[in-house]
Amino acid sequence: MGRGIQTMDRKTKRYLLIFAILAGSVGGAAMLGKMKPPPEKKAAAALDTLVEVMPLVAETVQFTVQSQGTVRPRTETQLSAEVSGSIVSISPKFIAGGVFAAGETLLRIDPANYEVAVEQAEALLEQRRIEFEGARTLRSQGYRAESEYASAAAALASAKADLVRAQRNLERTYIRLPYEGMVRSKLADLGQYVNPGTLLGVTFATDYAEIRLPLTDEDLAFVDLPSAADIAAAGEARGPSVRFSATRAGRPAAWSGRIVRGEGVIDENTRVTYAVARIEDPFALHDTSGQRVPLPVGTFVAAAIEGHRVEAVLRVPRTALRGNRQLVVVDVENRLQIRNVTLLRADAEYAYIYSGVAEGERIALTVIENPVNGMKVRVAGQEPEKRTEPPADVSGGAG
Repeated sequence: MGRGIQTMDRKTKRYLLIFAILAGSVGGAAMLGKMKPPPEKKAAAALDTLVEVMPLVAETVQFTVQSQGTVRPRTETQLSAEVSGSIVSISPKFIAGGVFAAGETLLRIDPANYEVAVEQAEALLEQRRIEFEGARTLRSQGYRAESEYASAAAALASAKADLVRAQRNLERTYIRLPYEGMVRSKLADLGQYVNPGTLLGVTFATDYAEIRLPLTDEDLAFVDLPSAADIAAAGEARGPSVRFSATRAGRPAAWSGRIVRGEGVIDENTRVTYAVARIEDPFALHDTSGQRVPLPVGTFVAAAIEGHRVEAVLRVPRTALRGNRQLVVVDVENRLQIRNVTLLRADAEYAYIYSGVAEGERIALTVIENPVNGMKVRVAGQEPEKRTEPPADVSGGAG
């Protein structure tokens, strides 16, 4: 029993010793913490807003007006038969996409009946001419009345007209066009019997194409369209140049054209005015260099129209504008000034300012929430450089 009491005393002493060590450690750490001097308190510095600025420079700007449209042929023809008969021949070029020359025969209607009609008209004309000559001779000798002479003259004139009609009908058996062009669609074929008015196909001219370009009233202030007086005097006018662009065969391509006229009316639904641009040889049929990309009819193209050239214009990034009418100016004391400006024109990237700010002034490019006149800012690139002290030499030297 005495041995058990001794074991409990040892455990109690051991626990007391561990507790004393822990208490001493905590107490020592607390005393060391109190002996350490408190850190130096520094007042937080309130920094002004940092902004990026851009100095304004006056420029001479060549404005470009953007538009778009679809390529259309300048002339499109629905071919119809003028005489009746069977189609006896067709040119191999008379297929969709076929290219033909001016005056080339595309189809031929059976001419047999019309050749006979010409021969009959020629024979009748010769008969009427003989009768007229006889009537004139007899009248001069006093054997025929004036009325008989007049009747013979009328019969001769009628025979001449019949011959002209027969020759014209024979000529109409040839289907030709007065322009170089391309076949859009073929609607008749070999052996088919046609009557006057039967649709044979659709063709269009390839010498040049036209594109109608819609322009708003604002656009018209920067584009000089040919006037109606110029067009009336010359038949067509030479307007501003146009640069067209589109994707062809998966690659971007460009073509040059020119405004030749304005349509002279305002569309009542869209309130736009249409200018008509022309592209010469759109299919590059006469391109000897082989560098031009053909521009098929029906292609949708973007158009950049050469506009007015304006001097002393201040160009700023579009993002620098506030509400399309204000700029934030940073003065020489780096304080803000909110200015109302006159906007001449704007596009997706830039705004062109005519008045309200001056060349040499700086504008803020950084977007500032709730800017206030007189607000102090820091300008990027003008902040003082922070000096870095060199580290102390702690290497041990030989004494």
